[in-house]
Amino acid sequence: MEIRQISWQETIDIRHRVLWPEKPPEFCKAEGDDEALHLGAYINKELVCVASLFFDGDVVRLRKFASLPAYQGQGVGSSVLNAAFKEMKARGVSVFWCDAREAAMGIYRKFGMKPSGERFYKGDIPYFKMSTNFADFP
Repeated sequence: MEIRQISWQETIDIRHRVLWPEKPPEFCKAEGDDEALHLGAYINKELVCVASLFFDGDVVRLRKFASLPAYQGQGVGSSVLNAAFKEMKARGVSVFWCDAREAAMGIYRKFGMKPSGERFYKGDIPYFKMSTNFADFP
């Protein structure tokens, strides 16, 4: 597996296929994509997982994190999060957070992230805000 920085345009196909297949592809572009850091995981030269990191000073928000269904549950997403954490640590990030789909909270818990606040919905999909303080990491 190779994880490398990619352009926001390269994220759109997987975002669309995994997160919002019922919406048009242009729905999958996020405000701030032009300034965000985008990571992609490749297996056999195929892009299989994407993650976008939006920086606001020393606070980073993960958005649009998605793995193709055939690669879910195989550690690909965890490898991308590991790469993201290394990058954030190098940049002196203090807080990392995301709006996590309730069904995907397990992967974030593995990285020490904790839910805060009440369940909320985007459309009919339940979410929790999850975060971690980088001071807790070696």
